Amino acid sequence: MTHPAQSARAGIDTFLTALAPMIWGTTYIVTTEALPPDRPFTAALLRCLPAGLVLVALTRRLPHRSAWVRLVILSILNIGAFQALLFVAAYRLPGGLAAVIGAFQPLMIMALAWSVEGRTPGRVPALAAILGIGGMAALILTPGASWDALGILAAFAGSASMALGTYLTRRWQTGLPVASLTGWQLLIGGLVLLPLAGLADAPLPALSPLNQLGYAYLTLCGALLAYGLWFRGIARLSPVAVSSLGLLSPLTAVTLGWVLLGESLSLLALAGFVTVLASVFAIQLSTAPARPVRRPVPLPAQRPALEPAE
Repeated sequence: MTHPAQSARAGIDTFLTALAPMIWGTTYIVTTEALPPDRPFTAALLRCLPAGLVLVALTRRLPHRSAWVRLVILSILNIGAFQALLFVAAYRLPGGLAAVIGAFQPLMIMALAWSVEGRTPGRVPALAAILGIGGMAALILTPGASWDALGILAAFAGSASMALGTYLTRRWQTGLPVASLTGWQLLIGGLVLLPLAGLADAPLPALSPLNQLGYAYLTLCGALLAYGLWFRGIARLSPVAVSSLGLLSPLTAVTLGWVLLGESLSLLALAGFVTVLASVFAIQLSTAPARPVRRPVPLPAQRPALEPAE
């Protein structure tokens, strides 16, 4: 039985965490409509490095020397590799298709928990995760969908990197509060992206006001706000529950494409949309922590009253 106050806190935590993938779902339309073309690593760099510098400067919290190795690994998985692969996919694939492989993240984390900790996946979350994959396929894989092998590979590798990073962030303890943990990961991940942007991307042209607004949005909302909410959620919710919320990213991308770009949605796609939402809802319910029932503690046996001596 779950206490009402505990349920309310879990609901707030879930809602705030869900905002992160919804913000990330806007990355695809911002990339294609507001950024200079063919500069994926530069976009990832300008999204992460400035935000990391700001957070580290504001929090002024150094990691313990024993936490540096783990922090670097987490930064590469959650930021450096994920952001680079995300923007490669965003430039090479339509928005919804670029995020479709993210539907596998809950199953990836269940597989990690099973192989590392020996925890057998629950039937309900496993079936809900498979249902989410089916719903995403119905939503995205239309006859007119364009396929790009490198884009698909980048999307899958990015999802695997984020799944492993989400799992290890919850499992490893760095001793840092959420703001500092977010800042250091963005900073280190941004430094990993720096040579990639310099070597692989062409120099930036003169930026138009729309370009500047797009990069500013990715930094302030896509990095500072979204990653802060994401790491906060990892600290408070189960990794499977957090990763299932990632399905809201492609849903957001598809919705924006439909509303702002006039992309069509078939009845099958709408059914897939509803199925994915149902999958996310089912995983959240099945992974919510239950509060143990308090049983009344028996009173100590009363000692018999002393009888007066004869």
